[in-house]
Amino acid sequence: MRIGELSKRTGVSPRSLRYYEEQGLLASTRSGAGQRHYSDAAVQRVSLIRQLFDAGMSSRVVATVLPCVDVPGDLGVAEETFTAMMRERDRIDADIAHLIETRQALDVLLRANSRHRAELSTGLEPVAQ
Repeated sequence: MRIGELSKRTGVSPRSLRYYEEQGLLASTRSGAGQRHYSDAAVQRVSLIRQLFDAGMSSRVVATVLPCVDVPGDLGVAEETFTAMMRERDRIDADIAHLIETRQALDVLLRANSRHRAELSTGLEPVAQ
């Protein structure tokens, strides 16, 4: 199938499909006129790539995970994939912890602003913090 058909079947833009190819995540063959052609299996592969991106993985990490699909019986590849996914999970956990800290700091500011607004609405002088 050509790139437009793959795009239609997967809901992924042709531009993204070309990017996947540039990153080595997806392969195509070329017609004599230079048009990309994909196998039917590309639909499933694009779906997997989207799932990996939706899980927060970068294209670099996705490239380390996909060999597990391409060579399913290789224990070394499976171990590398597991390690890459665990690193990503740890990265996400660190991002979540940072976001929680950021939210807590914002909550402190919101409470201070709420007190200040209450003081202004009652005509009282703001209390220095």
